[in-house]
Amino acid sequence: MKKIAKMPLVDTAYGALLSQIVSLLDAARRTSGKAVNHIITSTYWEIGRRIVEHEQKGSPRAEYGEQLMGQLARDLTERFGRGFSQSNVFQMRQFFLTHRSKFQTVSGISEAPGKFQTASGKSIPVPLFPLSWSHYVRLLSVKDETARKFYEDEALRGGWSVRQLDRQVATLFYERAKRSKRKLIATEQPEDAVSAQEEIRDPFVLEFLGLKDEYSESDLEEALILHLEHFLLELGSDFAFVARQKRLRVGDEWYRIDLLFFHRRLRTLILIDLKLGRFTHADAGQMNLYLNYAREHWTYAGENQPIGLILCSERNEAIAHYALGNLSNTVLAREYNVELPTEERLADELTATRRALAMRGAQSKPRRPSRGRN
Repeated sequence: MKKIAKMPLVDTAYGALLSQIVSLLDAARRTSGKAVNHIITSTYWEIGRRIVEHEQKGSPRAEYGEQLMGQLARDLTERFGRGFSQSNVFQMRQFFLTHRSKFQTVSGISEAPGKFQTASGKSIPVPLFPLSWSHYVRLLSVKDETARKFYEDEALRGGWSVRQLDRQVATLFYERAKRSKRKLIATEQPEDAVSAQEEIRDPFVLEFLGLKDEYSESDLEEALILHLEHFLLELGSDFAFVARQKRLRVGDEWYRIDLLFFHRRLRTLILIDLKLGRFTHADAGQMNLYLNYAREHWTYAGENQPIGLILCSERNEAIAHYALGNLSNTVLAREYNVELPTEERLADELTATRRALAMRGAQSKPRRPSRGRN
């Protein structure tokens, strides 16, 4: 069969068609994201309601609530995976308590409630919330009820993204508005804009749907991380790959660890964080936060304390720095120095790789790593 030569379509009619289809897909993605967020917030509100009702029927002692949260977190995590830590379950309870009034009006006209089915098949109404769960998690940190209601109303009226809400809370927009004699208008920054892709990639949405989220912020980061993964695996059989772009949550903040390995001989997790820029003390502090989290949540009995590796890649040089955290065992510290590649070797490899990628980038963009691995 004769092959038909591919001819570029440059006429204005095609451009209009492409623009219409792009707009249609963006709108569909945004609508999908909002629909999922409605389900998430309503579900978590209902979970919070049932927890509170169970507590009221159970022991009046304060420690009973802590035990209940812990048990629920363990059982839900075992069944549904991430997203149900004790702090997350506690937030669902707090979410209901801060929006308990919705329960009084849930059957009213203005709430436009959804419905859940009980075990007996009976449908019960629940409210649909206009903001995303990420918005409400941020609002939970606002202790003053009047201020919290103000931020919720303004976020809804102004269509604030979570980034914009976070900035307005951090800069005390409510307090400034109270002091001002004229109405303040929250300014929007370029970084506040949220794409349709980002709405769907909201970590809370991905957790709720049980989906994986593996992507880096730039092609350069992706290529460097992929190369570092292969480089460490080629050093020998001791390095075992665990995860790329491993997410962790501390309080209301989400973080990502670029690479997570397990060293078989040292019997320890190795957390690797890549920075495109100069090494700062803040990088070391952040890695210490990661190590404390990994020590508490990811380390199994019989394993040694995790160690961190910070890699900072600048245009003309690179820095590698091992963070041993609170490691007090000097014998084990010496073993780390013997078994792991030196900081100098890692820095040289990072510099050489970046230069090679820069030369290759003049001809083509770095290939994105496979999304099939976790």
